[in-house]
Formats: sequence, C-alpha cells, structure tokens
Amino acid sequence: MVILLDGRHHVGLAKLGLQLAETTGIVKIVPNTTGPLAVALLYDGLCTFEFGIVAEVFGLPRPEMGEAWYRFASCAVEGGPLRAHGGFTLTPDHGIELIDCADIIVVPGWKESDEAVPEDLCHRLREAHERGARLVSICSGAFVLAATGLLDGGTATTHWRYAKALRDAHPKVAVDRSSLYRSYGRVFTSAGSAAGLDLLIEIVRQDYGPEAANSVARRLVMPAHRTGGQAQFLERPVPVRRQNEVAPLIDRMRAELGAPWPLTRMAEACRMSLRTFMRRFTEATGAPPGEWLAAERIEEAKRLLAAGRLSVDEIAVFVGLGGADTLRHHFRKRIGISPGEFRTRFSRPESARGDVSVPSACEHPASCSQ
Repeated sequence: MVILLDGRHHVGLAKLGLQLAETTGIVKIVPNTTGPLAVALLYDGLCTFEFGIVAEVFGLPRPEMGEAWYRFASCAVEGGPLRAHGGFTLTPDHGIELIDCADIIVVPGWKESDEAVPEDLCHRLREAHERGARLVSICSGAFVLAATGLLDGGTATTHWRYAKALRDAHPKVAVDRSSLYRSYGRVFTSAGSAAGLDLLIEIVRQDYGPEAANSVARRLVMPAHRTGGQAQFLERPVPVRRQNEVAPLIDRMRAELGAPWPLTRMAEACRMSLRTFMRRFTEATGAPPGEWLAAERIEEAKRLLAAGRLSVDEIAVFVGLGGADTLRHHFRKRIGISPGEFRTRFSRPESARGDVSVPSACEHPASCSQ
C-alpha cells in the first residue's frame, strides 16, 4: 500500500507499529510486528559495524518469533546526508523526533571521544529514559549516554581503549574497563564492537526468554552470548601458524583435552627447552600454556553442557578437569556462573541436539593436570 504523506506523520505511524520506506514525496507503509520499537541513532561518521549489528538483531525479519517481535527503525541526530565508515553516505528516512516514541534507543558508537554531544540529543534521551525507554550504547556510544548525566553515580563500560577518556570526561561515572557490558537501571553500555552483540542478545533474553535469545545467536552463527562480567579480551586467542613450532601441539591438545598435559610433556612434544617453549607458546596464542589449556577445556565444557546429554561429572572427566568440583571452580572463575546455570540458560532444544557430536565420557582418562 502506498500513501502520499508529509513528514509530520512519520512519528505517528511509528507508534502504530509501521515501518516507513520513503521515496520522493511518497511513503510506503510496511506493516510490521507489534513489539518494542528499537531505534538506532545515525550520525556523521557512523560506525558501520556497530550499526549493522543493531539492525541485524532488531531489524531482521524473524517470522518464527511471532507478531510480538521488535519493530526497528533508525533516525538521524543531525542533518544529512551522513557519511559512514567504509566510504558510503546515508540518507536517513527519519529525524531525531523518532526518539520520542522509541522503547529502546541504541547509540552505535560515536564520532570521537572528545566530540561534543548535542544538547537536543541529550534532552531527548533524558526524556525518553524518564518515560521508561531503555538506552543502550555500543563501544564509544557510552560517551553519548554519559553526557546525559543518566550514568552519574553508576557503572558503565566501553572499549578498553576509551576507558580512561570516559573516566576523565565524566568523573561521576565509575568506568569498568574489563566487562563486556554493564547495566545501570535502564541504561546499558557495552565494550568493543563484538561485545555489543552480547549485550543485544542479553536484551532479547530479558524480553523474550532464553530460547529466543539462543535462536538469534544460532542464526548469527555465534555461540550463546557471553555474560556481561566476562573480560573484554579474547578467551581463545587465535594461534599464529608459525613454521614447525607449536601449531601441531595445539591441534593435538584440542583433540585430547582429557589427557594429562604437564608442561614438560608439552615442551618435549615441541622438542624445545621448557623456557623456550613457554615463550614460543605465549607468543603464538597470547596466553601461557596453563591458562590456554584451561580456557580450551571450559569452552569444550560449554559445548557439551549446551548439548545436554552428559552429566556435569562426565563432562568434567571428558575435558580433563577431573571432577565436578574442579569444573565448577574454573567455570565460575571464567564465566561467572555455575555449569548448571549455564546449562539452564543455553541448553539446546531436543530437536537441535542431533547436529552436535557428543563424545563418550570414557574416551579420555580423568585428569586435571595442565
């Protein structure tokens, strides 16, 4: 259906759950879902990846979720056309007034850490928060939310590179440079780009439950989301494939996680002295051998917990952690929750378990040696 409208009607239509695709003088009305209206902010110098993941999570049609799924739109916070990272220009369909009827407002990055935030934008965000909207930032978008004053007295996170600048610019905000994401009431902040996905999936989880969140994660071809308290830095650094050094050992250890792997055995397998091996392994993976092995064992335990076929004791034996108590200790230390809680949150539906290869728990001897 095509109706001739002027710009005065855009916000009213958004309130009715309708997306607008504007051509010259003509607005095409596309019936959409009836859930919360998520709005991403557009600005000159837009962080393309950060915006893209917001559109992917909230804006992609998901008929399997039913009619109550999110509505999505984006709006310019300044005059256009607007340039975006990657060498292209945006012509926004909506102006800043769309904020006034949004249920979720996402700031996908920001221009620079020292770039002033327009007072009109701050005012609209404060008013939106007062009427119950949730405010969300990804990466440097935290500077925008901090500028509203709504984070004063609370804790926020951002990309670790910007943590000091955020702390210096907004001393009333406690800045957590380590976590993937944080919440302070209805204000949510996340760390570097990919951590934004974790936060967005957490919001899906809060709104629609774990099954919906897991479904979105699977469609994104990513693991069920990481908890906000996890560290920003890579848990499993990608090994640098250097000629005839530690790569073959890494492959073997991943294939035999349940076997004992003392440092002397690792060094002998690489035909290196212990000191040389420790240096080369850390250079290749970004972590000492013991830490790397513990992280690999926890990752495999997470996969098996999600598959849902083995007990916690069986999983602990298979991944080389010896018993359930040791697994629980490492799990809480690295993930922030217990194996049982992880299984409850992320267990795959029975119909999805057939494509997960779950090995027998007796294939490897019990060992927690590193």
